[in-house]
Amino acid sequence: MRAEPAADPAAEAARARDAAWYQQAREIVGDLYQRSPLIYWTDFLLSIGVAWGLTAVYFTAPTWSAAQILSFVGSSILFFRAGTFIHELVHMPPNQMTWFGRVWNLLMGIPLLAPWIMYRNHVDHHSARYFGTPDDGEYLPLAASPVSEILKYLAQAPLLPLFVVVRFGILAPLSWLHRGLREWVLTATSAAVSNPYYRKRFPKRDENHLKIVEALCFLYLAGLVALVVKGVITAHHLLLAYLLFAWTLNLNWVRNLAAHRYGNQGDRMTHLAQFSDSINITGQTWLTVLLFPVGLRYHALHHLFPSLPYHNLGEAHRRLSERLPPDAPYHATGRESFFAAAADLWRAAGQTAPGQSAMRRWLRKPQLN
Repeated sequence: MRAEPAADPAAEAARARDAAWYQQAREIVGDLYQRSPLIYWTDFLLSIGVAWGLTAVYFTAPTWSAAQILSFVGSSILFFRAGTFIHELVHMPPNQMTWFGRVWNLLMGIPLLAPWIMYRNHVDHHSARYFGTPDDGEYLPLAASPVSEILKYLAQAPLLPLFVVVRFGILAPLSWLHRGLREWVLTATSAAVSNPYYRKRFPKRDENHLKIVEALCFLYLAGLVALVVKGVITAHHLLLAYLLFAWTLNLNWVRNLAAHRYGNQGDRMTHLAQFSDSINITGQTWLTVLLFPVGLRYHALHHLFPSLPYHNLGEAHRRLSERLPPDAPYHATGRESFFAAAADLWRAAGQTAPGQSAMRRWLRKPQLN
């Protein structure tokens, strides 16, 4: 009879410490899980309402005037804030705040071609099976790959509006008529991701929902085309729209660089390992408030307790920072600013030789279904 391998005392002690501080952390934030519909509705409606108002100023103000520039900056920031509620929507239990999701789609998701159902894949980003692997749509090993991979990631950003216009204006209606194309669309273009190698078929249970919002996005685009044909919308308007749309999407694209350390080589990670790979931006600066709205600054905290509503993350962070012991791993996730986190990422990438790039696993590893 084969003897069981001896337990590693150091590993056992580490697991015990992790279990202890994690349980303490759960108790500290245990009363903060209640969502406030009033806060959600007020925050979103004010953000999206002012964003659309500033957009009207942006389109009608004289070119390069102070009014146009300021309205461009203000509307993009507020669209970014309103759009970030998509993250809250996918973390809500089924049938909770249903009308909030519908109104979000009406005022934000359809006009900006980003219906929230397309972000359902986000649940994989919290899975021990998928996080930090090629099957995680929101992870790239940028710190374990050469700097060129960061540059490639950033180079995609200006093209994002074109991608979504093609997705909803051309691919969606054509795929309704061709089964093979439909399967490809459902597998390759039906998830909101930053990992371009992500391939996972859209869930069958949500296909009807997806087709409804696809149809609404297509009708919206068809209406815009009709206005172009009639001369109501000019090439100048289209350029202004593209610039605003691209800049808004780019705010989140760049913000992602400070969400994680991005050093995983593609192996599966435990819940606490996922947390340790994530970052809290703790500096109280105006840029942090603008670039990390709706709780995004506490990304490590979110990975520790994904169900905490955004409006309680600040209080949760304050309690954990004050009450957890000094050696708790929670304190190591903090960075003073976006620039500090981005600098860490850049330095790590700069020390990675092309032959050691973890990105090769993203290119070669078979995708899970």
